Amino acid sequence: MEQANIIERISQIGAVVNLFKSQFPDSSVNLSPWVKDENTAKFDDPDSIDFAFHFPRRSFVCQSQTILMQIRLPGTTIANPQRVIGVELSGHDYMGQQWRFATAGRWEFWGTVLPLPDAEQKLRQICLQILQVFNLVIKSGATENPQAITPRKTKAG
Repeated sequence: MEQANIIERISQIGAVVNLFKSQFPDSSVNLSPWVKDENTAKFDDPDSIDFAFHFPRRSFVCQSQTILMQIRLPGTTIANPQRVIGVELSGHDYMGQQWRFATAGRWEFWGTVLPLPDAEQKLRQICLQILQVFNLVIKSGATENPQAITPRKTKAG
């Protein structure tokens, strides 16, 4: 919530929540997801907008009960309020982190238990729309058509 300091940013945060809830309507959002302790302090980035989307129970399609989202911002957010560096997601349940995803590189999911392909596609679409909301549509490489990219990496056990 520290990033909600200008009206444009507040509007963008609202758009992100609506994008996620349009694909996963049973989720609820926490706009201040980091517990203030030494274990989570390392994740609290002053140059990001952070969300936690919680499902009422573990989501089979998302293979998680909570999806943490960080929208990475350049260091000077007031000077350029629309730009973002990228979006990172991670899925968590009672056993810890299950998977990760980032819009940097090839838009791949990796981890021990990955979302089902339909959920992966929805999450990619949400990230693409977030980049559009923040006026960062990348015109080169793998980010041009993230829907066409479906590689899945799992960590051997």
